Amino acid sequence: MQQQSQQVLGFDFGTTRIGVASGQTLTMSTTELPPVNAREGLPNWQQLDAIIKEWQPVILVVGIPINMDDSISEMARRARRFANRIQDRYQLTCFLIDERLSTRDAKQIHYSRGGGNNFRKESVDGIAAQLILQSWFNSDIRIPSHSRLEDHYVSH
Repeated sequence: MQQQSQQVLGFDFGTTRIGVASGQTLTMSTTELPPVNAREGLPNWQQLDAIIKEWQPVILVVGIPINMDDSISEMARRARRFANRIQDRYQLTCFLIDERLSTRDAKQIHYSRGGGNNFRKESVDGIAAQLILQSWFNSDIRIPSHSRLEDHYVSH
């Protein structure tokens, strides 16, 4: 019996840019995609609509930037709101995953490829989204986007 591969999109939420990566559940491979522009955390819906239409994902995954002490940051709350918006808009299953240090790790990968320091010009958002998606593939934890963060992380 062959297992069906499912298309998954991963997101690195940001207030001015949202990193995007695509992945396959069967191969667990990920591909960096161009970031989606955002204003105050609201995505450019036309850009996002086009990505959803092109890749036709079955699952969406959004990284949640939990603080190093396990507390819930304001950015974590905003990322969860983004996850809920895209789940409701596209009627697709959306999961959350702790993405601590993904941007730092993405910058290290970027530097190792010879990248520079101007992250406005050379975005690492797609690399961060790839790391988020890879981490979700490697995890057994599945947190639905409409879950309360306090049920999974410490609230300070």
